[in-house]
Amino acid sequence: AATSLTSALASGLLQPAHSCFLRPHPFHLAAVRDEVVVTSGRKLAQQFKQEVRQEVEEWVASGNKRPHLSVILVGENPASHSYVLDKTRAAADMGMNSETIVKPEELLNVIGKLNNDDNVDGLVVQLPLPEHIDERRICNAVSPDKDADGFHVINVGRMCFDQYSTLPATPWGRTGIPTLGKNVVVAGRSKNVGMPFIMLLHIDGVHERPGGDATVTISHRYTPKEQLKKHTIFADIVISAAGIPNLITSDMIKEGAAVIDVGINRVHDPITPKPKLVGDVDFEGVREKAGYITPVPGCVGPMTVAMLMKNTIIVLRLEEREVLESKKLRVAAN
Repeated sequence: AATSLTSALASGLLQPAHSCFLRPHPFHLAAVRDEVVVTSGRKLAQQFKQEVRQEVEEWVASGNKRPHLSVILVGENPASHSYVLDKTRAAADMGMNSETIVKPEELLNVIGKLNNDDNVDGLVVQLPLPEHIDERRICNAVSPDKDADGFHVINVGRMCFDQYSTLPATPWGRTGIPTLGKNVVVAGRSKNVGMPFIMLLHIDGVHERPGGDATVTISHRYTPKEQLKKHTIFADIVISAAGIPNLITSDMIKEGAAVIDVGINRVHDPITPKPKLVGDVDFEGVREKAGYITPVPGCVGPMTVAMLMKNTIIVLRLEEREVLESKKLRVAAN
């Protein structure tokens, strides 16, 4: 059976064939395609939200308090305000409590208080932060036990060593594409998206948190486009998270390849003066060759929000597991 990105209790971006319970249609990478599959991230997200909603109700029915997610919003970035609203709406839709703390004056102090608040289960600091704030310092200030984003250095380390933990939400959204033995190109090496994609795709599928068992090639800002093309043209799967409009064009991919567009770029519409969102992929051109493609907007964004809610459940499960293990140790010591 084909293996792919998956964790011990929930699946990753690209599902194994034996557990593709979210796959809306069968998909197999092939040299010749029949018809391109365009994924609806909103439809997948709704299916996944239903699963999380059921997990929440089972958790509460077992006598536990309702999960609580706290989101800290700093700065005036309009996209960040929109994303935070999406997250709090999703939390309510899945039966979780949530709160948004806007522009706190003492950011580190607020994070410390939330870390020590037993009512708070998951904690997110919305990124990006204003330039004068050290993003890495802030991410590491969040308790790894409440890190719903999966950005704390401890959780990043667990991810790199194939251990169960919260995972960055964007690379964790799932599509049902097999990865075992496939050639994958990831364009972009950001710490929050590109790097987690790379780690999750290449690691062993038999570990505590199974990986994708793919052969992964990485490109970045210093990779000339002609060099990038030499790799993408042979890739079974191309993932672009570079933030460059039209980085991936139809001449760069092979017939039937899967193309996952994670790029979010605001550009001016040539027809109207209004800005619009586009990805890294020339969607209309690439869809003529690809076997599978994700649109922007409409795919990665909704799944990212859904997976963040799943992370909030995971931090609860991890805490529960730690408590049980601690009890076992005390019993063994006695």
